[in-house]
Parts: sequence; structure tokens; C-alpha cells
Amino acid sequence: MSDLLVPETRVLAVASHVAYGHVGNTMATFVMQSLGCEVAALNTVNFSNHTGYRQFKGTRATAQEITDLYQGLCQSNLVDFDVMLSGYAPSAAVVEAVGAIGLDLQQRAEKKPGSFFWVLDPVMGDQGRLYVNDDVVPAYKKIIHHADLILPNQFEAEVLSGIKITSLATLAEAITVIHRIYSVPHVIITSVQLFKLSQSGSTPSPPKNFLTVIGSTTKSDGSPRLFRIDVPALDCFFSGTGDMFAALTVARLREAVDAAGDDLRNTRSWVSPDSVASSNLPLARAAVKVLSSMHSVLERTMEARDAELAKEVPSQNGDVGSEEQQKREHLRRTKAAEVRLVRNARFLRDPLVQFGVQEWRKEDLPAQLQ
Repeated sequence: MSDLLVPETRVLAVASHVAYGHVGNTMATFVMQSLGCEVAALNTVNFSNHTGYRQFKGTRATAQEITDLYQGLCQSNLVDFDVMLSGYAPSAAVVEAVGAIGLDLQQRAEKKPGSFFWVLDPVMGDQGRLYVNDDVVPAYKKIIHHADLILPNQFEAEVLSGIKITSLATLAEAITVIHRIYSVPHVIITSVQLFKLSQSGSTPSPPKNFLTVIGSTTKSDGSPRLFRIDVPALDCFFSGTGDMFAALTVARLREAVDAAGDDLRNTRSWVSPDSVASSNLPLARAAVKVLSSMHSVLERTMEARDAELAKEVPSQNGDVGSEEQQKREHLRRTKAAEVRLVRNARFLRDPLVQFGVQEWRKEDLPAQLQ
């Protein structure tokens, strides 16, 4: 068991919490603990269930409450964190409070380069729309340049870069702009559907039943080192997968950096020398393991979902209106698709590595980005 654990890592996880299911910190904390990380969780919301059910009860934390919890850790000298993972924040004020925490932890680690790393998931929206208030966007834009790694989805990358991603060229441009504007050393854009983008260069597009993860670590001149990993898409919507990806990335990146040796461990933001090819970057090596674990867990979740839906036939009660029946069916299907995390924890620790990483070569970039 011990040889499957990542190097000892103390993580401050700032994200949402639900009583039922696995999203936000309920997902991330278990994932990181399963891999051997010590996790302190600051919960930005406390809900009964995730919002995909279209109904929930609970409360949202205020910026002052988040700040008070952090100050409580400070007063007892409980802030010796190696990594901070920040996710969903319910307001611009909470985003700013989380940013202040990240800055304080960075300042504490200033004399020991590489001793603290901030992974920021800028949770703002998906599928072409924001699901946070408009003022959350500028709040994120103000703090992102302090982060070491950000994990936007395609829509969030468009919001941050100001570039509509419609082709491989604009995808590369968006990543380059994010590196340049925010000075963020590492970027991973999750779940890009390349088959929907027009092609340029010699990089082939995966078939329609694949999703692509695109990542990059900057060189010393700020230019990107791009890599891509294609993974089979599963025909089911799962909540909490972004949180699983982020949590696994924390652990596996820490592992990959540790394997690279003392020089990288003691380098600010864990940025590899320019001589390291994109496909050999610790971020790329970590992402391969992350996606392999996720695919195994989600495959088994889909199998369990199908079995649950097959054995439980909704009652055809003539006294129940069609609207109420639709609601019950939505709740039934949403519950069936909850990620089966605990029963499949072995795949978090020991993934069946099955995906390859490809270098996105210079000749595949548009001329203005070469």
C-alpha cells in the first residue's frame, strides 16, 4: 500500500461541500487522502446535494467566514501547507478572500522556492454560459496571476483569454495569451472537443467519441510547451469530475516533481528547464495518470448507473401529473449517476495507465505563435 502513495503532501483545499454525493471538497478531500495527502478543508458552501438535482438546501459561506477559518489555522500555526487547491467560490468577495489566503501562503514560503504550489480551478461556467455572478469573473482575473497552475474548462479559457476557441489555432492562441496576460506557469484546459474545431497543421483530430485534454508549461521566455491527451468520452453526465481531476492533479503532479529530483522541487512554480520536451513535463506525466484513474472510476460508475436504472422502474401513478413524474425521473437519474468513488478507490491509487501523451509540435502551431 505505502508504495502506491504519493510523497507526503499537506494540502489546503478550499471548495464547496455537499452532504450527499461527491463534488467539491467532498470529492477532492477523499481523492487526495486516498493517495496519502493530509488535507485541511475550508468549505465555501454547505449544501445537501449538488445543484444538478435542481433543488437543494444549505448555506453559502461569506468572505469573512472563510477568512476567520483561515485565521484560526494561522493562530495555531497550522498553515505549513505544501499545496493549496482552490475551487468553487460563491461570490466575488469569497474569490478575493481565497486570493488573500493564497498570497499569504506564498509569502510564508518565499524564502524556500518550490515549497508551496497553488492550483486554482477558476469555476465560472461551462457549455457557453456563466453560472456565477458577473463580478466573479474580474475577481478571478485579479488573482489568477498569483497561481502556479490553473485548470479552466474550454469556456472558462475563452473567458480568461478573450478568445473564442473555434480551431486548433485559436486554442493554441488562448493558452499562449493566458500564459502571457496572467504570467501563470502551468495551464491545463479540460474536455476540449477537438472534432468540433476546424483543423490546421498536421495534428490529427480524434474521432467524435473522444475528449482531449490540452496542457502547457511555459519556457523561460514565457512561450508554451503544449501537450495533448485524448481519452474516450463516456455517454453520461457526471457531477464532480472537475473536482476529481483537480484533486488527482495535485497528488500526481507532486509525485512527478518529486521524481524529477531536488533541482525541480526547489524551483519556483516547479517549472522544468527549457530542454524538457512537452510530453516529458511533470504536468504531462501527471495528467496521464489522472485521466487513467478517472476513466476507470467513471466507467464503473456508468455500469453501476445502468444497473440501478434497470432495476428500479418508476411507478406509473395515475394521480401524479406529468410534471411531477418528470421531476422524479430527473432525480432518479441524477442520483444513479453519482460518482462511485469509495468503492473504486483502488483506481485512484493504482491506475491502469492506458493513455498516451502527444507533444503539440512547433509546426502544429499557427505561424504567429511559433
